[in-house]
Amino acid sequence: MTQFISLFTTAVSFGTVIMFGAMGEILTEKSGQLNLGVPGIMYLGGIAGLIGAFLYELNNPAANGTVGMLIALGCALAAAALGGLIYAFLTITLRANQNVTGLTLTIFGSGLANFFGGSLNKMAGGVGQISVALTSRVFCKTLTITEPLGAVHKLFFNFGYMTYLAIALAILLSWVLNRTSVGLNLRAVGENPATADAAGINVTKYKYLSTCAGAAISGLGGLYYVMDYINGTWANDGNIEALGWLAVALVIFATWKPLRAVWGAYLFGALCWLYNFIPGLNRSSQEIFKMLPYAVTIIVLITVSLRHKREDQPPQSLGLAYFREER
Repeated sequence: MTQFISLFTTAVSFGTVIMFGAMGEILTEKSGQLNLGVPGIMYLGGIAGLIGAFLYELNNPAANGTVGMLIALGCALAAAALGGLIYAFLTITLRANQNVTGLTLTIFGSGLANFFGGSLNKMAGGVGQISVALTSRVFCKTLTITEPLGAVHKLFFNFGYMTYLAIALAILLSWVLNRTSVGLNLRAVGENPATADAAGINVTKYKYLSTCAGAAISGLGGLYYVMDYINGTWANDGNIEALGWLAVALVIFATWKPLRAVWGAYLFGALCWLYNFIPGLNRSSQEIFKMLPYAVTIIVLITVSLRHKREDQPPQSLGLAYFREER
């Protein structure tokens, strides 16, 4: 039972990072924009939140953790949305290739974040010395539940508030996409922008808004990783980039459905760390377990392609630039 609880909590913590990235990309792709810059945007969100909290706490004896948390959130959302705006301008206004632009954004975001992460290390006195303890403590604070709940408490209430925020965002996003006129218009833009344009829908506005909002949500994944998962420091280990690519894979696994991304993210999190709970595995076997999320995604992709169910297919105009003159 102890091992199961440990695997479950690890899967939820790890999966929450992936879930934020996937939800942001689902929102973006629903408008027909294929943003492969998710890892870079998560880097931007993580480093911007850390910089904001670090500068606030630096030499500030009156620093307040809640204020630091709000500053970190604001910085992360702004930086990630700015990354999405850059991508949107290049691919929507200038009609640059979406695949190339997204990959370039990933390289740009990771390089910029690691540069500033190294600079923060120097300011803090050396590698691994960054600490935003007050702010991180607010992100990591768990719900106060009476101890008699025991295992139930450890399974469902032993997480920071952003874990529950991710689930709430998934529910909200699902409702917006499926139950509102805004969601209907957005899906129409993603399916056939020419038809949507002819119906009076502002295609450019919907693409810009969904791309920037999706990037902001993805940026929260990087912020959660920095502030909660590694407790308010910076690690130049490439984990954010790896989790960003898992988020892109989760979009396909979830067949562009936000609610399916919730349990899919936790499944990915469990598969990523399952090897730690199986005794006697050598290093080669561990690497096989690490590739399981990608293998599962490939299987789902093949299955969806063979079944030809319309509701499980990607938006028809995904990755294609819209030329209004050709309408």
